Amino acid sequence: MLIRRSRDIKSSEITPESAYLGRREFIALAGVAAGSIAAPGLLVSGARRTSHVARGPQGQSDPLTPIDDVTGYNNYYEFGTDKGDPAANAGAFQTRPWTVEISGEVARPARVNLEDMLRRFPSQERVYRLRCVEAWSMVIPWHGFPLRDLINWVQPTSKARYVEFTTLHDPNRMPGQRSRVLDWPYVEGLRMDEAMHPLTIMVTGLYNRTLPNQNGAPLRVMSPWKYGFKGGKAIVKIRFMEQQPMTTWALMAPDEYGFFANVNPEVDHPRWSQASERRIGEFRRRRTLMFNGYGEQVASLYSGMDLRRNY
Repeated sequence: MLIRRSRDIKSSEITPESAYLGRREFIALAGVAAGSIAAPGLLVSGARRTSHVARGPQGQSDPLTPIDDVTGYNNYYEFGTDKGDPAANAGAFQTRPWTVEISGEVARPARVNLEDMLRRFPSQERVYRLRCVEAWSMVIPWHGFPLRDLINWVQPTSKARYVEFTTLHDPNRMPGQRSRVLDWPYVEGLRMDEAMHPLTIMVTGLYNRTLPNQNGAPLRVMSPWKYGFKGGKAIVKIRFMEQQPMTTWALMAPDEYGFFANVNPEVDHPRWSQASERRIGEFRRRRTLMFNGYGEQVASLYSGMDLRRNY
């Protein structure tokens, strides 16, 4: 399949413009009452409710992004390239039944029904910052289970050095896949030590709700110190590999999107600065934090690496 390079794509498809933010840039963050977000089909019992303010890495107040913005402003090209397309186009997407194929360098390859997976690995809450490569960010109460629990269950062999995640490919259900904006299916990957890190989770919900379709239902991966494009959505395949996976954006535009995708304010995107970011719902820009503020927990993973080259 032809891979479109960045020069072939309209800037509006991959570059943020002020129009994308629209009214959200001028809505002050407000608390979301717990009762106002309750809905039928809540997550696995035991996930605690979220306070309206999280604490940042230096102890600063970190207000949660309103749920309307979290679910209405998304990058998810499988449902369209504009930020509002996923919410507009993903409503009818059916996520049950859902099976995940686990293969490669593991002692226990399997085809796992999602419901069985959720029973085996109970949900827990993690309030993480999401930082997009387009220099906007959110603070979201995610729900899910540690990826390392799944990894330990399938028992990787000594050859397993990377984990590859593949998104569903079904143009009938995902209308954005009818375009050639990307080479489908979407593929992402992590190094094994990244995948095993306790911060890395398989997301199944947010804001005490089952994960909305436009946010990657029913299963996505989240490593909060990395840019958001590393978090594959609607995952149907997990493969353990000896060699580094060929990931979608790194193949399409290797000068813009590296395999590691660690948030590094000192390495600019070729077309904009990464030194600051705009938190959705705020007026001012913020200074971008190294590793998205999770450096104390994850910097040791990259000891000795040149993080300007391994971007």
